[in-house]
Amino acid sequence: MFSTQVGIVGAGPAGLMLSHLLHLDGIESVVLEAKSRDFVEQRVRAGVLEQGSVDLLNSTGVGERMRREGLVHEGIELLFNRRRHRIHFQELTGRSITVYGQQEVIKDLIRARLDAGGQIFFEVEDVRVSAFDSDRPVIRFRERECELTCDFIAGCDGFHGVCRPSIPAGILRFYERSYPFAWLGILARVKPASEELIYSNHERGFALLSMRSPSVTRLYLQCQPDEDLAQWPDDRIWEELQIRLASGPEFRLEEGPVFQKGVTPMRSFVAEPMQYGRLFLAGDAAHIVPPTGAKGMNLAIADVRVLSRALKAFYSSGNLDQLACYSENCLRRVWRAQHFSWWMTSMLHRVEGPDSEFDHRRQLAELENVTSSRAAATNLAENYVGWPLE
Repeated sequence: MFSTQVGIVGAGPAGLMLSHLLHLDGIESVVLEAKSRDFVEQRVRAGVLEQGSVDLLNSTGVGERMRREGLVHEGIELLFNRRRHRIHFQELTGRSITVYGQQEVIKDLIRARLDAGGQIFFEVEDVRVSAFDSDRPVIRFRERECELTCDFIAGCDGFHGVCRPSIPAGILRFYERSYPFAWLGILARVKPASEELIYSNHERGFALLSMRSPSVTRLYLQCQPDEDLAQWPDDRIWEELQIRLASGPEFRLEEGPVFQKGVTPMRSFVAEPMQYGRLFLAGDAAHIVPPTGAKGMNLAIADVRVLSRALKAFYSSGNLDQLACYSENCLRRVWRAQHFSWWMTSMLHRVEGPDSEFDHRRQLAELENVTSSRAAATNLAENYVGWPLE
């Protein structure tokens, strides 16, 4: 048996950033992770950081490699009717985004925590949380048979983790939406064909050109949720991408070896409230957004920013007011991100059905408005680069 002030379940961006922020405030924490260090550092996930997330990484001393290797983008392009239209973030908002993979953020945070003597236990088994309605919550796990007592538990263990299901039935309300399509995503060792992300609305379905580095391209195609990857050899994927991302005779994707391929379902999910007793949910444990708006990792970082501030207030003065308002404060941003992600998704994806042609024409009119109206473009830009963390 051992103890700490804050027990954190999950070594993703939420759990690691929370541990880092608490350390800077002189608050002890222990992080428990079911997977190996190599697994969490190599698992490819989201790669777009809002301005506020970038600023937080920099201000807390873990942004050096991001500043060196991250790709700063001052806009995105919307492609429809075979024409590309730029949304200039910097001009419209004075802010930008940075493309820097989630796994890279995790590497930086793990290194910072371990260098500072932080406790991260990888490959722990059978994690159980209990007594979080008391003043001494408990986390039990098997690395050796261990029991960790703490003042608070942070459930940062993702959608399929153990923390949210441990809350008694009837406490949480769930809000969900499943979408009738998914993304077929690939990583390819080839120079990106554009310096910025291209979001394409095409009659054959959505496509996205993104990147992870100057030599690695990330590409997505709209597909069915139950898509059989065996039916998508590399040649077919490249052919479909060439069609959906075509924007004139001068533009053509460079093709290269595909080294990762997968299907990502699209869904929206929110659990309310994001706390029960002394258990606080953060990141994917509490909410999921469609990836179209690039909000997932940024919401996780925003959650733990709020939580770390509330815990600092408690340990400095004994005041529980900020902890009591944690869920309320986070959910304002969560629902704003849900709306933006839904809007981007509904504007860009093909939905089959009796009204599909009507919907496609409506989407094109909406895209024309966004790209011809400064006010509409500013609204998209403000939402995409993110809202202040303060």
